[in-house]
Amino acid sequence: MSEKSERRLEALERELRFLSDIGADFIFASTEQRTVRIKPQGREAAPLAEAIPRPQIRRMDRLAASKILRELDRKILTCTLCPLSRERTHAVPGEGHEQAELMFVGEGPGADEDIRGKPFVGRAGQLLTRIIAAMGFSRQDVYITNVVKCRPPKNRTPFRGEIEACRPYLTAQIEAIAPKVIVSLGKVATDFFHPSPIGMSKRRGQFVESGKILVMPTFHPSYLIRNEGDKELRKRVWQDMKQVMAILNE
Repeated sequence: MSEKSERRLEALERELRFLSDIGADFIFASTEQRTVRIKPQGREAAPLAEAIPRPQIRRMDRLAASKILRELDRKILTCTLCPLSRERTHAVPGEGHEQAELMFVGEGPGADEDIRGKPFVGRAGQLLTRIIAAMGFSRQDVYITNVVKCRPPKNRTPFRGEIEACRPYLTAQIEAIAPKVIVSLGKVATDFFHPSPIGMSKRRGQFVESGKILVMPTFHPSYLIRNEGDKELRKRVWQDMKQVMAILNE
């Protein structure tokens, strides 16, 4: 076997171990059973424990949404509304499909994101990308952004004033995209939609509504990395994503 083939095999084995760890057992089913693609008809359905209401969401056309998002990007990249703008390398507006049914919202950019100007490209981002792929999507099919668009110093939790300064940007992104489901990654993102003193362990896995959009709180990928020996955490996140997939399949 060539060195290139060995590297591919090792990469495949790592990916299969990851899918096994999160409990994505459908990956190992027969070809007919495991067709997972970006269109709703092709994604695997996952049953919900209880019925979830399906709010009717009115969406603008793709051209209009794209125009609004480009203008938001321009404003975010030159924003000076809070002190975070003084220390950033790049602001990080977000990226993805203008009419994505699924949106991921994290806390804020980290060091890698600040350098590259793109959301979730560090270790946490690589893990999120794998989870998205296991759901049958690519990053281009969904929309990924953060509550604050500039990196807080030393990756600290954003202050309330910083979150409020950025609030109009995220609100406008959501209105333009009109996703069917938002996955809030971690407590800061979850509190943006549904403030509560309750920790993520008790809040994850339970849909809440924000306007007409369903929000699924789950653990932030960085939390999974800090606890990467705990396979149960990954399985819980996958359980949350299965609920999201079920809603998107309706």
